Amino acid sequence: MVALIAAAQAETYPADIRLVISNRPEAEGLRKADALGVNAICIDHRDFKTRADFEAELDAALHAHGIEFVACAGFMRVLGKDFTRRWTDKIINIHPSLLPKYKGLHTHKRALEAKDREHGCTVHWVTEGVDEGEIIAQSALAVTAADTVETLAARVKALEHTLYPAALKRALIEN
Repeated sequence: MVALIAAAQAETYPADIRLVISNRPEAEGLRKADALGVNAICIDHRDFKTRADFEAELDAALHAHGIEFVACAGFMRVLGKDFTRRWTDKIINIHPSLLPKYKGLHTHKRALEAKDREHGCTVHWVTEGVDEGEIIAQSALAVTAADTVETLAARVKALEHTLYPAALKRALIEN
């Protein structure tokens, strides 16, 4: 998220980051966005009886703030089919694996357990299926014998900070 905000500060970048939404009030991203001068709000999913109610509120907030495109960054909540269909070709996500490998959680651990020689991150379109949307861009690195879950995660995160702003730019220009 911070990398996207920083990239958007360039005059030639095709996005204006106007809103950060988290579904967790304790999310550090809310404070970081606020400190960077970006409007940040929480819509706590636990305040809603159903996923549909939560997503209706999320959709209403996006529209109320004039949001036209969504870039998920650390939003660890699966979005339902009605929401993803309403935002078709308008919502992307970054995932810490080289999709289609390791959809879902614990990607670094799974890559190490599989003794993968490379690992990385993927930016993809958000669809109904978890981490199943068309790939926009990927970035890879070599897995070393010294890697732990923590070191691999940190190295992949560094890749994400470069890949995501470039992929968002590409998605906006091509779409």
